[in-house]
Amino acid sequence: MNQIDLRDRVAVITGGAQGIGYATAERLLQSGARVLLWDMDADRLAAARETLAALGPVDTAVVELCDEAAVNDAAARAGRVDILVNNAGITGGNAPTWELDPATWRRVIEVNLIAPYLTCRALVPGMLNAGYGRIINIASVAGKEGNPNASHYSASKAGLIALTKSLAKETAQRGVLVNAVAPAAARTAIFDSMTPQHIEYMLGKIPMGRFVMPAEIAALVAWLASADCSFSTGSVFDISGGRATY
Repeated sequence: MNQIDLRDRVAVITGGAQGIGYATAERLLQSGARVLLWDMDADRLAAARETLAALGPVDTAVVELCDEAAVNDAAARAGRVDILVNNAGITGGNAPTWELDPATWRRVIEVNLIAPYLTCRALVPGMLNAGYGRIINIASVAGKEGNPNASHYSASKAGLIALTKSLAKETAQRGVLVNAVAPAAARTAIFDSMTPQHIEYMLGKIPMGRFVMPAEIAALVAWLASADCSFSTGSVFDISGGRATY
């Protein structure tokens, strides 16, 4: 494992109790950061904190990320935050656009796009005051290409990519760098809400012939979260096994 120096940095990871968020917490802790996990699942948070504590200082907060007041309260309690990883996300199942329930469509947009906006809104001012910050948004190759039977998920991730680019331009001269990561599918609990046919579709699109490992995504996030990432902002970093075409 290549060593990234995140000593004395404080990182918030949303959806950090499992999957990509948990793997990212592991990697950032191993790099010397103090990690705060924000998640809705209190039981998973408690379990994650217990296992991650052996790697370094980790705190947790049960946060409804779509609730502005809850996010603002968590941000106030967090204090100084140097790194924000917007990882929390849902798929909302699979169906043709005209068959998707409007409530499900809205919930996917809320969790995958509105919540990152709220966390950025709450934490960016502190980063600007400090003159330093790193924000990494976990997008998806679906946000570039648009997956069939996943218009809500694809649209939410495309929106997250646009949010990344807009915010990055606003903070580019103030020490706060904002980037996105666009993975192909990783085999995590999020697969539970997908049909087998959709999973096979995604695998068939990856030239490397396998799903990405959460630890591989975490390694890329760790670099983007570091001071070594000094001249990249507003970018979308591909980690799709060769699937992405741009």
